[in-house]
Amino acid sequence: MKSLVSFTVLVVLIISAGCSQTPQPVTEQTEAAIIEFETTEHDFGTIPQGGDGTYEFVFRNKGKVPLVLANVRSSCGCTIPEWPKRPIHKGKEGKIKVSYNTRIIGGFSKTISVYSNAEVTPIVLKITGRVEEVETEQ
Repeated sequence: MKSLVSFTVLVVLIISAGCSQTPQPVTEQTEAAIIEFETTEHDFGTIPQGGDGTYEFVFRNKGKVPLVLANVRSSCGCTIPEWPKRPIHKGKEGKIKVSYNTRIIGGFSKTISVYSNAEVTPIVLKITGRVEEVETEQ
């Protein structure tokens, strides 16, 4: 009986000693890419039908390792993204060009998801606006 009590006390002491360690403060930054956009939203306002529906989202790699954009997807086929396929090195900037099909009349609100090796992924970009029909002279 004494050995069972001694064994139980020993197990409790070992478990409590293991759980009592205080976490150490994080002093060094993570070794990851960090993508920072100048803006994540763009409002085209009113665009004439067939007008320029392109915008470039500018970003910078604020991390310690090269940033790799694995994929950039739009919410529909009417929005086409173009992005750098090569790594963006520490402190360098890149651009994601987004083109909206301005032959489609009416208001629009589209999202573009950016997948990368950054700490936060995906990052969602947004474009909005309104395409108005151009009246033709007869």
